[in-house]
Amino acid sequence: MALTKKKEPRSKFYELLQAQIHNEFNASQQYIALAVWFDAEDLPQLAKHFYKQSVEERNHAMALVQYMLDRDHHVEIPGTGEVRNDFSSVTELIELALEQEKEVAADISAMTKAARAEEDYIGEQFTQWFLKEQVEEISQMSTLLNVVKRANGNLFEVENHLYRESVGDAGADSQMPPVAGGAL
Repeated sequence: MALTKKKEPRSKFYELLQAQIHNEFNASQQYIALAVWFDAEDLPQLAKHFYKQSVEERNHAMALVQYMLDRDHHVEIPGTGEVRNDFSSVTELIELALEQEKEVAADISAMTKAARAEEDYIGEQFTQWFLKEQVEEISQMSTLLNVVKRANGNLFEVENHLYRESVGDAGADSQMPPVAGGAL
């Protein structure tokens, strides 16, 4: 006897949650591509930063999965989309990361709006942590982009900044929603 959950029609909020799982996994893969590019250019601090960002995005996807499981909704683990691997400058990579974070912020806002419109107050509350997280992510990438631009091609200054400031290395967030399988 197969043990599968019956697929029921989902609200817009749950459709957006499912889509966001894809977006988070895709962001994780894109950050791996950025990290590998930095590794190939012998920029270990930038590589380390984006490897960590990749794991963080994976954890976000798995938090969405856990929420859907907790709410007894069917979850589909999607493939990821296209990942860009070719770049001509460090600025180009950081600009891509910043745009990606801004897109995620817009997606999370749309999820929150859908939950509110459907009077799904538990769903709306769940999205609040992600909204706060996106403010931090956009700020962090904006700062990194400014540092890269101000370094004016001296990537050792960027490397030193990341080493000195430990950007994005604040440790585990005790307020983060539970992650399916546990956070990495």
